[in-house]
Amino acid sequence: MPIEHVIEDKQRLFWLLQLGGWSSWGATFYLGILVWGEPPENYFVYIPLIAAIGMLITLGLRWIYRLTWGRSIGIRAFAALGASYCAGVVWMLCRSVIFINLFPEAKQKHDTLDAGARLAFYFENSISAVSVMLVWSAIYFTIKYYLLSQEEKQRYLKAISMAQEAQLKMLRYQLNPHFLFNTLNAISTLILDENKQLANSMVMKLSRFLRYSLDNDPMQQVTVAEEIESLKLYLDIEKVRFAERLTLHFSIAADAERALMPSLLLQPLVENSIKYAVSQSINGGSIAVAATVERGQLQLTVADDGPGLDIRQGRLPKGSGVGLANTRERLSQVYGEKQSFRLSTTEPHGLTITICIPLTHAEKEAA
Repeated sequence: MPIEHVIEDKQRLFWLLQLGGWSSWGATFYLGILVWGEPPENYFVYIPLIAAIGMLITLGLRWIYRLTWGRSIGIRAFAALGASYCAGVVWMLCRSVIFINLFPEAKQKHDTLDAGARLAFYFENSISAVSVMLVWSAIYFTIKYYLLSQEEKQRYLKAISMAQEAQLKMLRYQLNPHFLFNTLNAISTLILDENKQLANSMVMKLSRFLRYSLDNDPMQQVTVAEEIESLKLYLDIEKVRFAERLTLHFSIAADAERALMPSLLLQPLVENSIKYAVSQSINGGSIAVAATVERGQLQLTVADDGPGLDIRQGRLPKGSGVGLANTRERLSQVYGEKQSFRLSTTEPHGLTITICIPLTHAEKEAA
């Protein structure tokens, strides 16, 4: 099996390392005993048994570390040291009890020791047991941080690829002959109607819209205010085409305007609404775009009053448009599990898309 697949399956990797590590410890421990002489008769039973107990105890360590993983570095360090010490002491007690019961001569020698000597014996051996648990913990954290760094790196590389692909698709759409034809035809009609002021305004908006799309780097986040401004340019152009058939509503909270978001994120969603909710309806339709800050997250909403979708178990129905699927995938690659993309029904009919992403703000310009 390729090593990449093993690394991706963290559960399997853990058990491979767990079994391999404790088997190596048992073999090393046995070889160390051979150096000092012939081991007792039952030693081949003793070593696998205490190695298995050690492995079970480290499963408890793993559970504790996973429980405290989201805490501060101080709490995690305290948990690692405290849990490793307790695990070492428990493991040493188990080893001592098993050793005494498996080897009668060891029990006889143990019985001749006074309380102070027994305590010193347990203390000295507990230090080695605690050291093993500390080494196990250090290896566990090292591997976990390495896997997280590799996962973050892969996510970043895939996010770059997804963003570049999204940009290419947006450029292809923006230079779509039908889009340009409809826009230029609307401008031509305005000129023929001698509405030169509106025609000039449309040319300027088209120019600004194309410049924003061509010059914008998809890997650089933009503020909500900038994204909404570019979206309004696009919708102003479409409004000439649909006139009164297209109704727009914007609700952008003041504390959300400086929030950062991936560029060109909302346009495919609005495009989807125009395609399925407005253009296919004789009476047209309305599109509402909102941005708010909810519970420490930026919440973006695009809603329309079209026919809606048959939403089942949160999945995208076939034929619902590539914009929705691409947006969901892009969010997943950029934010991982820290984002949500939810579809719901607009009452009484229509589609509402709700996006929640981590809240970050653009730095204020220096005065």
